[in-house]
Amino acid sequence: MLYWETADQDRSLDDSEREWAALWKPLPKVVFSTSLSAVQGNARMASGGLAEEIERLRAEPGEGDIAIGGATLASEAAALGLIDEYRAMVYPVLVGGGIPFFSQHERRVDLELVETRTFSSRVVYLRYRVAR
Repeated sequence: MLYWETADQDRSLDDSEREWAALWKPLPKVVFSTSLSAVQGNARMASGGLAEEIERLRAEPGEGDIAIGGATLASEAAALGLIDEYRAMVYPVLVGGGIPFFSQHERRVDLELVETRTFSSRVVYLRYRVAR
């Protein structure tokens, strides 16, 4: 999470990455970790399980989104039915490995397209709402 404190100053980022860095930097972050005991910057360690933490965040005053980063955490949130929207940046690159974003034995989730954007870097932003 400390990366985001200065990411918007990185001249090597493309337009989609700079926009993301500018949006992400000021947001408070909650870190779920089994190996860290402390975090720095605009972040804090989660004090409970994922469902409890999301419930607590949703109960806070004001409006705002809760963003989940990382395939493992996102998969757990999806399995618990905690995701209202999916937002993805699709890069024009194929890779042959990595952690799947969605578990293979998940239930079917129907989505409604809310927004798309294409950046000059050929990155495509997709925003879907979970159809309930």
